[in-house]
Amino acid sequence: MPSSDPLPPKESAIFRKILKCYEMKQYKNGLKLAKQILTNPKYTEHGETLAMKGLTLNCLGRKDEAYDHVRRGLRNDLKSHVCWHVYGLLQRSDKKYDEAIKCYRNALKCEKDNIQILRDLSLLQIQMRDLEGYRETRHQLFKLRPSQHASWIGFAMSYHLLGDFETANSILETFRQSQSLNETYDYKHSELLLYQNQILQESGNIDKALKHLEDFSAQIVDKLAVKETMGELCLKLGKFSTALPIWEGLIKRNPENTLYYQKFIEAKQTKDSDEIVNIYKKFQSEYPYSICPKRLPLNVANGDRFSEIVDDYLRRGLRKGVPPLFVNVRSLYQHDDKVKVISELIHGYHNSLKSSGHFSNADKEAALPQEPASALLWTLYFMAQHYDHLRDTTKALEYINAAIEHTPTLIELFVTKGRIYKHAGDLVEAFKWLDEAQSLDTADRYINSKCAKYMLRANMVKEAEEICAKFTREDVSAMENLNEMQCMWFQTECALAYQRLERWGDALKKCHEVDRHFSEIIEDQFDFHTYCMRKMTLRAYVGLLRLEDVLRQHPFYFKAARCAIEVYVRLYDKPLKTEQQVEEFDTENLPPSELKKLRNKQRKAKKKAELETAQAVQAQVKKEQHNKSRQLQNQDGDPEAPQLDELVPEKLARPDDPLEKAIDFLRPLQVLAKECIKTHLLAFEIYYRKNKLLLMLQSIKRAKSLDPIDPNLHTCIVKFYKALKVNGEINEHVRTVIDKETKLLFDGRDADAMNQDVLKKFPNSFHHVLQVARCMYELDATKRNTAVQLVMSFDFKRLTLEDATLAYNYFTTGVFGVCESSANEYKVKCQQRFPHALLFKDQQSCENHMENVKVEWDNDDQQ
Repeated sequence: MPSSDPLPPKESAIFRKILKCYEMKQYKNGLKLAKQILTNPKYTEHGETLAMKGLTLNCLGRKDEAYDHVRRGLRNDLKSHVCWHVYGLLQRSDKKYDEAIKCYRNALKCEKDNIQILRDLSLLQIQMRDLEGYRETRHQLFKLRPSQHASWIGFAMSYHLLGDFETANSILETFRQSQSLNETYDYKHSELLLYQNQILQESGNIDKALKHLEDFSAQIVDKLAVKETMGELCLKLGKFSTALPIWEGLIKRNPENTLYYQKFIEAKQTKDSDEIVNIYKKFQSEYPYSICPKRLPLNVANGDRFSEIVDDYLRRGLRKGVPPLFVNVRSLYQHDDKVKVISELIHGYHNSLKSSGHFSNADKEAALPQEPASALLWTLYFMAQHYDHLRDTTKALEYINAAIEHTPTLIELFVTKGRIYKHAGDLVEAFKWLDEAQSLDTADRYINSKCAKYMLRANMVKEAEEICAKFTREDVSAMENLNEMQCMWFQTECALAYQRLERWGDALKKCHEVDRHFSEIIEDQFDFHTYCMRKMTLRAYVGLLRLEDVLRQHPFYFKAARCAIEVYVRLYDKPLKTEQQVEEFDTENLPPSELKKLRNKQRKAKKKAELETAQAVQAQVKKEQHNKSRQLQNQDGDPEAPQLDELVPEKLARPDDPLEKAIDFLRPLQVLAKECIKTHLLAFEIYYRKNKLLLMLQSIKRAKSLDPIDPNLHTCIVKFYKALKVNGEINEHVRTVIDKETKLLFDGRDADAMNQDVLKKFPNSFHHVLQVARCMYELDATKRNTAVQLVMSFDFKRLTLEDATLAYNYFTTGVFGVCESSANEYKVKCQQRFPHALLFKDQQSCENHMENVKVEWDNDDQQ
């Protein structure tokens, strides 16, 4: 369509050259050509030229000038589709997708059949999951370009994503029939058929899906996918006799795939454990070098049969020296009878290997060859892990020390010893042994990462950064490089370490960095919308879209979000003072001598802060230079992404509205992690502080639907009861809803009665007892001694380290008010129960221990 402000032939030819320069990424030439038009007095305000100049400036990183030119161009030519399209491209480069969509729609009003604008619009619609709009746009593209493959595929996919499987299938079927048939079928045609079959399966038409697969299996290149899908469909249809040879053939193809064995047994239609074990025995003889048929029968075998199979399995692993042998059988420890069998066998191996070099006296009497000398070492290693899993620290240390004495150069032994100390509660000693393991092989990135993780658990953030620096880029700090690499395990552990150290701003910085990583991953899918359609990787593309929709349910995000919410709630409860408030508070009513000391201390702190600031400025300059060099290298790339706000810990630790910031992290969890009760308990804590009664009730109901007997849920219900009593005037409509719901929730009982009921129902559950005691004090502060005594009187022999730690933290953080004597008494009891745990040791000795280990580490590092 001609422009509303057309150029004469000469300038029009120059304008076409500008478009060509933009497409060829020759931005400087484009600016020169735009100048030729704009310097002409007649066309200084030509809208489309100004818009194209702005777009070119944006590609050179001059964003403010770019917006200025594009807006001027748009004002001068509001009816130009070029100006609206360019403005949309600018908004898209700033990730303002909703605004960009509006611009594209305005551009289409000026020129409704512009292919490029429609394509750009469809990309934004699928990115924003506007599926209805995406279908309309793909329909329009289909009508304009019915000869292009992408038009058919995009049109079909729009219906598939909306759940209209029948229409999607009919479009693909019509497209398939319109293709010319060749004797040789390529990968793209194969993927198209598999995608069509996926649509048939999702529609629930299993019969049709199986027939489709049988008819077109010869044209599909991915034979493995054909067999797996056919086997699955036969099982769903109950055609077990047909499915059996398919799964048997797949096992022959890959005898280490556990899923194939499960499906084979399902096709066999047997649940008898002895019969299943015999099936695995048959596969053992067919595939003697495969591990799966030897390991899987352990899950179903019982009694003497289990003893026989596990004996053979353990002997084989110990004889060969398989380091992950214990990890492989750890899932069996859910059954006490199996644990007993394994314990008896492993002790028998140990005693017999020490005395005769055989696994048993029967082997010795049969005059079988002796086991290799390493068999004893791996037996000791297994026993250490066995007792560590059972949390018998003394025996675990005894066996791991014997193993280290036997072979002091095996890295796995030091890693296991560190793990034993970690489970015992001595994180400093745990780090010490991981560092010893790391020093034996400094080129092993796994051990390096493990060592760093243990350092972070011991709150040694700086040291962890230094150990990670061995595997990061040299020209930037390790922390910055780990952030660039999206190393989220490090950042989540860092955030938790800072939270324990009460460095709230640093903890929030790490949480926000993790949040940004997930945002970047969601943005990165933009590149795949056209690529996957062109390359016909349709099943993988649909899988990607569905993964991105639930991305934030990943454990990394959950950990970071949970940490951020807890920190923001803490900052709401106890806001940090500003520097001026701290100074005023400190200098008030101080004697002159103390005031002088304080001033000296402040002077030193100021000097140190200035030094740190100078170092930070240097680091920032380096970072800017690094970014500038990267920008120059990528100057011919896409328009640069918007600059994100710098995360400054001091600012983050003093938010204007901490609860709103916490809700920003909570929302994705409420949508994607709604099956986790902790999500709704965190939501309750936020809404409790905001005094949102209906939202508190909603959180309680959701949590109760997941686990009605959760002890923390009981605390929330009591708090809600208390909040209702405190709130005077409540809106009549809100009151109606609350009255209706609380009849079921409280069942006519008050908070004290509910508390006593929980105590009667769960007297042997420490977590329930602890929460009952907490609620008791919350309802009536005069009952503190009774509440404390309730916790103290619980049988310590049944406590785990995690239970004891939680209770001790309650005593020390003021959950039961100020009760220092009770805290000390509880600490002494816990020290007897958990002698290795640092938390329950004398603070001075812990600090000395930590300092000694740090000094040793520094000396080793210098050497």
